[in-house]
Amino acid sequence: QVLLVESGGGLVQAGGSLRLSCEASGRTFDAYYMGWFRQAPRKEREFVASINWNGVNTFYSDSVKGRFTVSRDNAKNTLYLQMNSLKPEDTAVYYCAVRKYYSGNYDYSGDYAPWGQGTQVTVSS
Repeated sequence: QVLLVESGGGLVQAGGSLRLSCEASGRTFDAYYMGWFRQAPRKEREFVASINWNGVNTFYSDSVKGRFTVSRDNAKNTLYLQMNSLKPEDTAVYYCAVRKYYSGNYDYSGDYAPWGQGTQVTVSS
């Protein structure tokens, strides 16, 4: 069972940047399709971005497209999310996850397991 640990969250002013990291245990990280999701208070968990095993194919939600960039370093077993031009509505707990199933589209959270513990991102106005 792969373990995922997110880091890099924090408090930032609107317009600022943060880079989240997600470190995975195990030896098969480069075989995983990975995703980033977020959950704001009193809201459903929502898709943010995803990336295939070699980083060639990436997908983004409309709300973050052009501002966020997902990438990975398979040699370091690490997934990244570079977040620029942050807005207060980006405030949420951010989670990384492995896409374990393929019953839906890349943005279907039910296909992802396991999940990390999450890292809090707070954007002040």
